[in-house]
Amino acid sequence: MEFGISTKPKADFDAAARITELTSGYAPLPGIPDEFIGPDGRPRAHWMRFLFALMELSEEDIIRRFATADRHMRDIGVSYRAYGYTSERSWPLSHVPLLIEANEWREIAQGIEERAQLLELILADIYGEGRLIASGDLPATAVTGPEFLYPLHGLTPPGGKFLHIYAADIGRGPDGRWWVLGDRAQAPSGAGYALANRLVLARAFPDLYRDINVERLAPFFEAFRLGLASMAQRSDPRICLLTLGPFNQTYFEQAYLARYLGFLLVEGGDLTTREGKVDVRTIAGLKRADVIWRRIDSDFADSLELNSHSQLGVPGLVDALREGGVVIANALGSGVLEAPVMMSFMPRLCQTLLGKELRLPNIATWWCGQNKARQVVVEDMDELAIAGAFGNPMPGFANNQPLIGAAFTAEEKEQLKAAITERGVDFVGQRS
Repeated sequence: MEFGISTKPKADFDAAARITELTSGYAPLPGIPDEFIGPDGRPRAHWMRFLFALMELSEEDIIRRFATADRHMRDIGVSYRAYGYTSERSWPLSHVPLLIEANEWREIAQGIEERAQLLELILADIYGEGRLIASGDLPATAVTGPEFLYPLHGLTPPGGKFLHIYAADIGRGPDGRWWVLGDRAQAPSGAGYALANRLVLARAFPDLYRDINVERLAPFFEAFRLGLASMAQRSDPRICLLTLGPFNQTYFEQAYLARYLGFLLVEGGDLTTREGKVDVRTIAGLKRADVIWRRIDSDFADSLELNSHSQLGVPGLVDALREGGVVIANALGSGVLEAPVMMSFMPRLCQTLLGKELRLPNIATWWCGQNKARQVVVEDMDELAIAGAFGNPMPGFANNQPLIGAAFTAEEKEQLKAAITERGVDFVGQRS
């Protein structure tokens, strides 16, 4: 009889046993790509590295560390305000992260970078020469929705860039590929919450973060800060983060980022314009504001030339832009890119402007302002989600949330089809 002696440390055997016990009841849903289990039916390698690193800690230690992280999130006041509610809610910290393997993350990052480059070119053309409209690549009706700001047409933003920060909603499709579900170019939020999550968890699990080689966030924020500073006319510019104030949904994030990046946190009433420049009011008098990172919608930024009812922005801000006296990130009017109607033209625009297919495609979208697309939406309604073309409520519907065609009764479908036929420009259909 032979006896084999293993040289594998006992801790590894314990970790393997705990992982087996932890995942024994786990099974992927049929026909849906799974983050933990790969196509070969085995756990993905990067998840196993994470679990082995985690299982080096005792169960009691893991519970204690997560409790410490949760308490730290409460102590620093990480919160958000849900739309329509007056009270703040504590930010929920997920104890199980979404792990993305390095090569896959590079593909996502390159796709997002390409999309940002494409959106910059589209925005420059929309508010500039208008070649895309003239050539028929982008219908004028699809552009001139509620977020298109006529006073900004023909105005090249100081610094030459329209987009300084861009975000996208992405999701994994049935084929396992990542797809863009929506573009965020108006005033993208979320980066501050990602930073808070990362700092708190890295503090609770420092060895784990080191062992699995987590991608660092600090270089992104440093590059963003330097990028804004480089747009200014002075070597030591004053950068302000313009907020709606404490009752904004993501006010905590705005205050958190302003403190982390060394920016002044200001509201519209803290700023004033004079002689084509913007100043911030301080106890030492007026001080030049060189760059404004806005977290308010474009339309509210200037009551003189945009929304006359706004009390949130800075009167005369558009004129200061014309004079080149201030850099605004993102450029006023960039919200036009967030309209779902734009997604229906992105594949063609990428071919026109960049000469290639989208590296990171968006979900299939049909704008009902075109006859063929409208016919597709009406005939395949059960397979699609119906949404407002410009991000605003659809005619005859109370909210701006997408509607799943299959969830409608026969009578409701006929009503929706009639609305689409009558006012097709206000609707899009998207693969749900």
